[in-house]
Amino acid sequence: MAGFLTSVVTVAVAAGGAVLAISAARGDSSQSEARGAYALDFTMNRIDGTSEALEKYKGKVVLIVNVASQCGLTPQYAQLEELYEQKKDDGLVILGFPANNFGGQEPGSNDEIHEFCTGNFGVTFPMFEKISVKGEDKHPLYKLLSTQPEPLGGEPTWNFTKYLVDRSGHVVAHFDPRITPTDPQIVDVIDEYLER
Repeated sequence: MAGFLTSVVTVAVAAGGAVLAISAARGDSSQSEARGAYALDFTMNRIDGTSEALEKYKGKVVLIVNVASQCGLTPQYAQLEELYEQKKDDGLVILGFPANNFGGQEPGSNDEIHEFCTGNFGVTFPMFEKISVKGEDKHPLYKLLSTQPEPLGGEPTWNFTKYLVDRSGHVVAHFDPRITPTDPQIVDVIDEYLER
């Protein structure tokens, strides 16, 4: 499908309504598409402490999300789970990484986070131990994601920033936290990569 959107349009608006910046990337199946670095070369701990190589997700389309339990965007857990249930048999996996970097909105222990997201939102997609996604103690996975060129990557701006990784394990898109997981801006891009 020619002309599919490979990343979200990012618009920054000043207080007076002036547009400060717009960034977007469009792909065309007849041209080579921008891909970022290989993102699955990390071994992480699942939320239960079990070690897992992200390499096991190669061949899947992967949505990486930094999550939090006490954020205004926390209801996105339900939409992430909905998206996962709808698309997992087609090859989508969502990886949740709790982080306490934004407003102290993920203060709980790994056990508390697991109980919260499963008990309140029925989360079944893979959840990992709490990590840091910005600052001096930023996890190497997020160092890689945040140093990818815009619009493929970039710094997470808040909880529920989303990064998309293609079946070959490369970063291909980055979505603003306020864009919900079931928004067509995300779903259409995921569907395009699932079809490959």
